[in-house]
Amino acid sequence: MSVVIPAYNSARTLAACLDSVYAQTCPIHEVIVVDDGSTDATARIARGYPCTLVRHEPNRGVSAARNAGIAAATGDILFFLDSDEALGPDSVANALEILDADPECGCAHGVIAPEPLFDDGPVEHYKVLHAHWWRLRGVGEVETAFFAQAAVRREVFERLGGFDERLRDSEDLEFSDRLAPHWKIVLTDRIVARHDEEDRLGALLGETFRRALLLVPALRSARRGGRRNLTANSPASVASAAALYTSLPFAVWLPVLPVALLLAFCAANAGLLRFVARQRGARFLPFFVGVHLATHAALLCGAALGALWPRGRTRAGHGTPAPTEAKR
Repeated sequence: MSVVIPAYNSARTLAACLDSVYAQTCPIHEVIVVDDGSTDATARIARGYPCTLVRHEPNRGVSAARNAGIAAATGDILFFLDSDEALGPDSVANALEILDADPECGCAHGVIAPEPLFDDGPVEHYKVLHAHWWRLRGVGEVETAFFAQAAVRREVFERLGGFDERLRDSEDLEFSDRLAPHWKIVLTDRIVARHDEEDRLGALLGETFRRALLLVPALRSARRGGRRNLTANSPASVASAAALYTSLPFAVWLPVLPVALLLAFCAANAGLLRFVARQRGARFLPFFVGVHLATHAALLCGAALGALWPRGRTRAGHGTPAPTEAKR
């Protein structure tokens, strides 16, 4: 088992990430940190641990960083872990058990814990609660892999190649499109990581927009292959949000319409809202619904642009100094 950690300006979280790796209940063959052009203390922190440090100059993005980790790794199983996450202690052992039990399974990936790695306020609470909810609902055999915490057989990369280095966002969807026809992908709640999520609303909306650029092409590809992608929001949630935003110009003449559509949006997310109320209390719900609506707006805009402008979606973020990690 080789653990590959892409890192960009990760001084805030890397120690917690590495501590969680070295605290795993099963032995780790090697840990590889790929410092993707960091300008902070990321490399110095990595050198304080018995890991292999690979350095990129300048920043090349998460796909290139993961590919560098693949090239440096010697294990038959590669466990990818983002540098802003900390694993639960049994996660690696559970991943190995899942892959050992089913030779047809090429990738086992996990869920985000409902508590953040560091508590940075309400926007971050929104993000981790939503991320935990929709991943937990999808546990089982799926058609989409997310590589923030994922174990993958080396033979997968030998057959399919690495991550698309043109992509700085949505690289998971592109790789899943190549992976799913050949190997099973398992999403499991036995791999769990606390994530230091985005805590600023503007940055969260920008991240959602960028990742949505590949959404429509990915769904089209999945339908052609007879597959179903794992998605964060239900069709009913997206449709009711779209209808709500479309109704706003008519609110002066028909104010009841957007109110009714807001209620429809809440009904489409009833299970999620009940979960949030249990976790954070009912007083958190208005804030959560507001941010959830805002992220749906960013999702709809990104998906529309990705469908209409192919170059915009295939080179999402390419050519800009976007970091390996989205948060900092």
